[in-house]
Amino acid sequence: MFLDPWKPVKRALITHGHSDHAHAGHERYLCTDVAAPVIRHRLNLTDQVQTVAYGERLQINQVIFSFHPAGHIPGSAQVRVEHQGQVWVFTGDYKLEHDGLSTPFEPLRCHTLITESTFGLPVYQWQTQSDIFADINRWWRSNRSQGKTSVLAAYALGKAQRILVNVDHSLGPVWVHGAIDTVQRVLAAQGLRLPHTRLVTAQSTRTDWEGGLILCPPSALGSPWIKKFQPYSLAIASGWMSLRGTRRRRGADRGFALSDHADWCQLNEAVRASGASRVFVTHGYTEVFARWLQERGVEAYEARTQFDVEAET
Repeated sequence: MFLDPWKPVKRALITHGHSDHAHAGHERYLCTDVAAPVIRHRLNLTDQVQTVAYGERLQINQVIFSFHPAGHIPGSAQVRVEHQGQVWVFTGDYKLEHDGLSTPFEPLRCHTLITESTFGLPVYQWQTQSDIFADINRWWRSNRSQGKTSVLAAYALGKAQRILVNVDHSLGPVWVHGAIDTVQRVLAAQGLRLPHTRLVTAQSTRTDWEGGLILCPPSALGSPWIKKFQPYSLAIASGWMSLRGTRRRRGADRGFALSDHADWCQLNEAVRASGASRVFVTHGYTEVFARWLQERGVEAYEARTQFDVEAET
């Protein structure tokens, strides 16, 4: 059994559907029932996928596996592994603040914790979600009063839906890029309730989206597609937007530090809540966070992986 393996294996336990965790080529996949539809769609899978509910225990070769909410995106999970009284937990990607969409993060007690550290520096400390969305709504309202279209770039799986659930829809209609619309359809087909959106097509005109909000993936920035919205104000929703230089490099007018990953404080809180005496730190600022834990008496190690730190986190 392998957890989020990046090379083809016979049996893979997949924490969620983002491309740096769910790879093609495995013989069998095991994931949560909520994560499965997106994983099947993205990897073009059929009967290779086995699903479990959160908390369901599965015994394989005297080892007990179970999936628990990670709060990252819908269906995302931590994997708990128990053998002969020893408990390990692999967090996958996670965040502690409830986003109003994903099943909230569940603290798990364990002896050994394997945690991500995408934002494992003290500089990364998020505002509350309510404050961030109040800021997004003010930006949208201001653009509307100036006759500008509001274009907000966000990752198509997870981040875009989080925005849809939390923005103020009384301000106007929300339009989406085709990549986001595709994900919406997969999630809606499995029963996830999401606010109504409109698809931007070749036939859509400025009259249609006037006063509205346009959601697109970061890959659309700089493409001919985005030019049709001129005059527009461009914003990017990403944890990296907490650094002003990153926003300037992407050519955005505004940057909203909205991340689906744990910030510095949440990483520390998750380690404390686990009670783990040993911690392995993966992808992100692994060396810094591992050393920080060591200085506080935790047996911590840097674990290098081939996970990508996505620009859209």
